[in-house]
Amino acid sequence: MTSIHIHSSELPADFNSDSNRSNVRNNKSDHAQIAPGEIAIGVVIGRASEYFDFFVYAMASVLVFPSVFFPFESRLEGTLYAFVIFSFAFLARPFGTIAFMAIQRKFGREVKLTAALFMLGISTAGIAFLPAYEHLGFASIVLLSFLRIGQGIAVGGSWDGLPSLLALNAPQNRRGWYAMLGQLGAPVGFMIAGSLFAYMLSNLTTDDFLDWGWRYPFYVAFAINVVALFARLRLVSTNEYARLLDERELEPTNAIEMTRSQGRNLIIGALAALASYALFHLVTVFPLSWISLYSLRSPSDFLVIQVIGAALMAVGVIASGLIADRLGRRTTLGGCAILIAVLSGFIPTLMNGGEIGQNIFIWVGFSLLGLSYGQAAGAVTSNFLPKYRYTGAALTSDLSWLVGAGFAPLVALGLSAHFGLAYVSFYLLSGAACSLAALSLNRALEIRD
Repeated sequence: MTSIHIHSSELPADFNSDSNRSNVRNNKSDHAQIAPGEIAIGVVIGRASEYFDFFVYAMASVLVFPSVFFPFESRLEGTLYAFVIFSFAFLARPFGTIAFMAIQRKFGREVKLTAALFMLGISTAGIAFLPAYEHLGFASIVLLSFLRIGQGIAVGGSWDGLPSLLALNAPQNRRGWYAMLGQLGAPVGFMIAGSLFAYMLSNLTTDDFLDWGWRYPFYVAFAINVVALFARLRLVSTNEYARLLDERELEPTNAIEMTRSQGRNLIIGALAALASYALFHLVTVFPLSWISLYSLRSPSDFLVIQVIGAALMAVGVIASGLIADRLGRRTTLGGCAILIAVLSGFIPTLMNGGEIGQNIFIWVGFSLLGLSYGQAAGAVTSNFLPKYRYTGAALTSDLSWLVGAGFAPLVALGLSAHFGLAYVSFYLLSGAACSLAALSLNRALEIRD
């Protein structure tokens, strides 16, 4: 497939009119399809920047916020409070998606994306400038909560449709491969964030780190957002992308109308990859908090182990594309859900098994996460009618994160602290069971329909 290059001077002045849009759809011979690899670049850049923001905040919730914003509580209670605020972004994401879809309908895709990423950058940089509790009191916690909500709204609003466009534009026998490309943003974002925090923990005193060192990764996140904004705008603002998005009917629709029409697909889509999203925080955020509270291991050394795990995850994500193209995406997700269920039974043994057991859990967990999460995005997005696919894919992603991952660190740490690690096993097992049930239901409905 070859890319195309259309200059604005070659387009009619009334290109945006409904009649001309219809002509574009009907006259496909006028232009070749854009290469999926070109779309993949925008997907990878956008997701990597978002995941870096995500992990910077997540790690700070464990290593920084309990001491800086909740010094009046024990370390455990402070971490649980930090995880409550951590979940606010996931609660806010669907509202951000709906609000910014309205902005896109009125002002266009470029305005929406610019506003969303600008809001994300301000919220992230704002956290870096927040005074500690000892300087501002309870107001510092309120401000942190508002900025976290701002991050969630902005991430929901930054949906650009490129993942859906990539899935639709990929060759039929390579869709698993192209589906995994955007998921590479997760291990890349973790490796950068984890390495940054590990370096600062190793080279700064505890006082310096808690005073100013922790703020540096948030500055870096703001800079990365600016770069990502221009990279993504360069793609979505071109005429050829606008034409292809329009041809594929990847435009926002009313969320209420979409939910009434496609509610079944929305729920199945959110639950189909639940095992992946639950495991996501049980190998990234939760172990770091558990080690910090209940182990003598250095958090910086443990972060290095997790960074190695993230590298294994990247390998798993790539392998998932090859496996999915051979076995099918949903079969791959179902098989991984079974393996996640098996892993859940070993959590108490491995996490209580000293450094060797903990390392095995991290590395096996990250590897399995890569295989599963590599195909988690939009596994059943094709169920949506074309006119609802853009909004449906965005809200499915939001709900998957909310149900599967939003409260996972809070629940896992709370359960393990008060009842034991066995309850974390049951939590992960329930996620795997929900995924298998949703995938089975989806298959049964496909056969019936």
